[in-house]
Amino acid sequence: MRYRLIIFDWDGTLMDSEARIVDCMLAAAHDAGLEPLERAAVSDIIGLGLPEAIAKLCPGISAEGAESLRQHYARHFRAADQTPLAFFPGVEQGIARLRDGRRARLAVATGKSRRGLDRVFAANGSGAWFDASRTADETRSKPHPQMLEELLAETGVDVEDAVMVGDTEYDLEMARVLGMDRIAVTYGVHEPRRLAASQPSFTANAFPELIDWLHA
Repeated sequence: MRYRLIIFDWDGTLMDSEARIVDCMLAAAHDAGLEPLERAAVSDIIGLGLPEAIAKLCPGISAEGAESLRQHYARHFRAADQTPLAFFPGVEQGIARLRDGRRARLAVATGKSRRGLDRVFAANGSGAWFDASRTADETRSKPHPQMLEELLAETGVDVEDAVMVGDTEYDLEMARVLGMDRIAVTYGVHEPRRLAASQPSFTANAFPELIDWLHA
């Protein structure tokens, strides 16, 4: 195994949730009385914490408007979460391979809230896969590296023995700033050319490719 700690983003890396996130944000903007948002713009902010995502989507929005949008989005997403989403092909089998023999520890660093992550953990039992996790409402949002620093401290792993896996420049940039290796996956939100700017150690077009490389 190449690393002692493998840190995964969630949305767009492990779980195919882009359409749900976009649909919920579009509905929330409508309910909050805002101008319609573009689907591409909403896709672009996946991975950020919700306050940071709203600020980027709606420059100059008032505090009251931002709170209204946040509440409507949370309501729509909680309702949508009653229907479980699927993992990307190969994720469940790949995680099982990584956990076999416990040669590496696994963690999650996500723009989701703690309630949102715990909800999906409980729905599909995936919380048992991971040794640690950090959400955007517990620490600073990506691309600031604080959540990675906290995961390293919690697991007792040095930065050179860890890797961040993600589908957005926010994932890769927080690792790059920290001097941590990073792996890009191209099946998620951001285009390969955008991911390449963060100089990933490896780029995977499918989850099984990532697992094979980690085991090499």
